[in-house]
Amino acid sequence: MPAQLQLPTPATTSTPASTAFAAPALASSADTSANRNSALERRARLTARLAKLAAVGHLAPLARQIGSLGGCARPIRLTGHRTRLDTATGQILDHLDTRHLPAGELLVRCGNRRITRCPACSTLYRYDTYQLIAAGLRGGKTVPVSVATHPRVFATLTAPGFGPVHNQPGATPCTCGTRHADGDPLLGTPLNPQRYDYTGAVLWNAHAPALWARFTTHLRREIAHAAGLTQRTLRHHATLSYAKVAEYQKRGQIHFHTVIRIDGPTGPNSTPPAWATTQLLDHAIRAAANRTRVQHQHPTKAGEADRAQVLEPPVFRFGRQIDVRAIRSTDFTGDAPVTDRHVAAYIAKYATKGAETTTGTLDRRLRFLAELAQHDLTDHARRMIHTAWHLGTQPQHTHLRLRQWAHMLGFRGHFSTRTRHYSTTLTQLRAERTTWRTLQDDATSASTPPDPATVGRHSAQEPTGESQPVTDRHSDRDDLTAGHTNPGPGHRAGHRAKEGRSGGVDTTLVISHWQYEGTGLLPELAHLADLLATTPRPRPEQPRRPRYARRSGDQAGHATGPVTAAVQAEAVA
Repeated sequence: MPAQLQLPTPATTSTPASTAFAAPALASSADTSANRNSALERRARLTARLAKLAAVGHLAPLARQIGSLGGCARPIRLTGHRTRLDTATGQILDHLDTRHLPAGELLVRCGNRRITRCPACSTLYRYDTYQLIAAGLRGGKTVPVSVATHPRVFATLTAPGFGPVHNQPGATPCTCGTRHADGDPLLGTPLNPQRYDYTGAVLWNAHAPALWARFTTHLRREIAHAAGLTQRTLRHHATLSYAKVAEYQKRGQIHFHTVIRIDGPTGPNSTPPAWATTQLLDHAIRAAANRTRVQHQHPTKAGEADRAQVLEPPVFRFGRQIDVRAIRSTDFTGDAPVTDRHVAAYIAKYATKGAETTTGTLDRRLRFLAELAQHDLTDHARRMIHTAWHLGTQPQHTHLRLRQWAHMLGFRGHFSTRTRHYSTTLTQLRAERTTWRTLQDDATSASTPPDPATVGRHSAQEPTGESQPVTDRHSDRDDLTAGHTNPGPGHRAGHRAKEGRSGGVDTTLVISHWQYEGTGLLPELAHLADLLATTPRPRPEQPRRPRYARRSGDQAGHATGPVTAAVQAEAVA
């Protein structure tokens, strides 16, 4: 593992790794301050620092640690240490200290699902969601392939109307008399904002999670009634499995896309009864959606009804537009084009999108309403946020926490949910990916002989048991989120892993201490990440240079690659 990263300094000065990427001090003169605020000057200053790191051979290991993030835009920075012990022998399996990492900190991917916050992590989340939905439709990932023969449908539940809006009704023009294109900003906005029911729209979004929960209860009742059974005896004949995702319409209302499947009494491993058909499921979904009602309930203090007039609480329900389609197999080419591949891709696409992508609102919470002046929002989204913010001050709406979820236009539920028996979980998918990456890294390390020029340097500066840099790809996220016993603030110790690094069962003790340092890369690291994203990789068909043929600018023991060349070229420019 490379030594602690330090910028070139005089021999009498010792710079810790945490201050290697410290932000530059502010200058006193107005001219210097103006130059530092210039984007061109800042880029040149950061490139010069990276060029110094390249000259002393620290850029290559730093680039490998940044590259292991997979392009995460806002990684989490941690400092501390972690030690794995074999409880049977007392041997130290490996030890990680962030002071010996190239950046001086452990960088962990943020894992944010929003595409507007982190495109790289949201793409990974979308891929995992696709595999989760597809496994419940065609099998795989611990799900038997026989689920492809079970009755399953793809349903969409929408919100009611709260006033006429600009839309695309089909062949006819909009009510305003014009034909709106797909990217027209007027789509979804009210025709008459003064008469639009913004209060009802926000409150419906706030009650949408309760509507979905009530819908699933009515759906089981409708299936049992259609089969001639009671709701209590239904579980002995069939199991209802589903996965749903919430999507924002352009008008700012939530609607649900869901995959619903009927299994046998023990889940996907059992055969559903003969009366379970897609026609029965279609009829039950429509009947349950029409029957679902949620009445606004708010806590009432004793004697409040005597002091003030209590109005009739509103009742919320789904809209009249309910779409239910049978899902066919991937090789089906008949009248129904809905296949499991289309459904999985459709749901995965909306799993990473929020209100900010369709309605034009925010992707983070508001602390003060005055913060809206800093953002370029549409008038419709701004009025929805204002309505949610002011409704949150009323006593009858305090339990909805509308101010906390004003940026989501009142919706405070989960975007993606599933039943236990539908398919695998995101945790299992991530664990499989971590195991696969660990095996790939171990195979690469075993097949690559150590460099004699660096063995002595690394052995003198690294603790025993560390043979390669440990990053988020080596399941450090599992160590951070595992169920350790907590002896004190910031400490996690006493965790016994199910499988140790040496292949034993319940023989690994993990002792760790992590401290949160911040979110997002420091300026030099962020600049290096931009260079890694824009630097073209060498073509595989180009012949490799022989070992003895060195360039004139190369130094012994210092790696020269595309990133180093890019830094040197930009420094010259």
